[in-house]
Amino acid sequence: MRPKVYVTRRLPFPAFELLKKYCDVDLHDSDEPPSRGELKEHARGKDALLCLLTDKIDREIMDLAPDLKVISTYSVGYDHIDVEEATKRGIYVTHTPGVLTEAVADLAWALLLAVARRVVEADRCVREGEWTIAWYPTFMLGSAVYGKTLGIIGLGRIGTAVARRAKGFNMRVIYYSRTKKPWLEEELGLEFKSLEEVLRESDFVVLTVALTEETYHMIGERELRLMKPTAYLINVSRGAVVDTQALVRALREGWIAGAALDVFEEEPLPRGHPLTELDNVVL
Repeated sequence: MRPKVYVTRRLPFPAFELLKKYCDVDLHDSDEPPSRGELKEHARGKDALLCLLTDKIDREIMDLAPDLKVISTYSVGYDHIDVEEATKRGIYVTHTPGVLTEAVADLAWALLLAVARRVVEADRCVREGEWTIAWYPTFMLGSAVYGKTLGIIGLGRIGTAVARRAKGFNMRVIYYSRTKKPWLEEELGLEFKSLEEVLRESDFVVLTVALTEETYHMIGERELRLMKPTAYLINVSRGAVVDTQALVRALREGWIAGAALDVFEEEPLPRGHPLTELDNVVL
């Protein structure tokens, strides 16, 4: 008897064809996530689930699939899965670590450069017809990146890839992580610091930590007030690592110069969200 698999989103064609070859596949044939009701209905009686970050796989879902053997998530993060409950039931949980390391590091640098050099602001200025003077010395001046101090919070695969790219900008790179990485310090010229020191000393702070109970709202009002008023925060980890309300205040009141965000506490970001009203954040 072929295993029954529920797939919560469209997959790249070759992977899906391979899965269909060996399994009976129930596909949520959309780029939109299934509703909670749809997830419960289609997970019922399955041997395996292939999900994404937006699909909450908890005890209720597992109860509906007593023969469930594996939960795979098409993502690096897996905090949407109750791993502890799955482990109790002998269900394997798999994810895709490493597949996005270089892509996310590239994106972190794209965001850093965009917010520092006011690329998005300048583009908007031109498109909206606000460019009325050909040039003057302080027009969309932005901030220099070369030779500045980069602080990385979370020196895993992605954090390390971000640090490697900083060498081309002749930056001083400091980091805070759960464990000290002396071999990377030697290889890349990094300096280990406390979280507070990284926040105080950095011109750019890049967040690359996993979302856990310990890192939830890791960056809040206290941490943002430690940063330089000329510093920028770049988040390519998970939205809930940053207290959004505190960040909005920091951007409005000038505690920091700006931010660039790949992730948000609420996704998709709703129309009219306070972040969308600010010029000093790249979203």
